[in-house]
Amino acid sequence: RILLTEARTAAELTQAEVAERMQRPQSFVSKYESGERRLDVIDFIAVCGALNVSAPDVLKQITSVRLALGICGPSLCSYPLWVGGK
Repeated sequence: RILLTEARTAAELTQAEVAERMQRPQSFVSKYESGERRLDVIDFIAVCGALNVSAPDVLKQITSVRLALGICGPSLCSYPLWVGGK
């Protein structure tokens, strides 16, 4: 969620502007940014589109952070394996 918040602020967008692009209420953005709500895959892709960022690139960043923090092992966080690659 931090990466998506950073992408929004880097794009100089407000929560309301992102919500408008997604045709959702501003509270939707507030809730996923605060961690009150989790995003499913469809919403994650929609948020990335609203922010004009690449969903695969965000996933790569998430994987890198999780590996660096030791949150999951390489077999679980291996990006190509969990997105259908080799």
